[in-house]
Amino acid sequence: MNDNMVEVLIYLYENYLDGGSRPPIDQDELETELTRAGFSQGEISEALTWLDELARHLDTAEYPARSARSVRIYVDTECVKLDIEARGMLLFLEQSGILDPLSRELVIDRAMAIQQASVSVDELKWVVLLVLMNRPGRESAHSQMEELIYSNAPALLH
Repeated sequence: MNDNMVEVLIYLYENYLDGGSRPPIDQDELETELTRAGFSQGEISEALTWLDELARHLDTAEYPARSARSVRIYVDTECVKLDIEARGMLLFLEQSGILDPLSRELVIDRAMAIQQASVSVDELKWVVLLVLMNRPGRESAHSQMEELIYSNAPALLH
């Protein structure tokens, strides 16, 4: 049995969302397939709700312009869920041009929506990938993020 809903999201991405094939049109069929793949009903429901909420946020998301000197300050609850390494990854991705401020905020929102105490850097990378996949005009950033996930090279060089 898989241990969290992020695994369901990864499964969906690798099997359907990356353009390879289409998911079953009927949600019951999709849920049956995911159950056969070893996911619990709770994980499946949580993942599908997470994707629905992402779609809703993408339709309404706005972010005001920022100056070059602005810095994202994380509140305590974000610091608990996203440790220093995860926050460093977000800063790296933003400084690299992979994330723009709106995408970063969407990633943080979706990471905070994951029902677990903390989100690992690897899980956060998948959240970034799913957000970028759904942002028009961010195709190049999505490709860069996909390469970062599937390559064995470390994302942060010290």
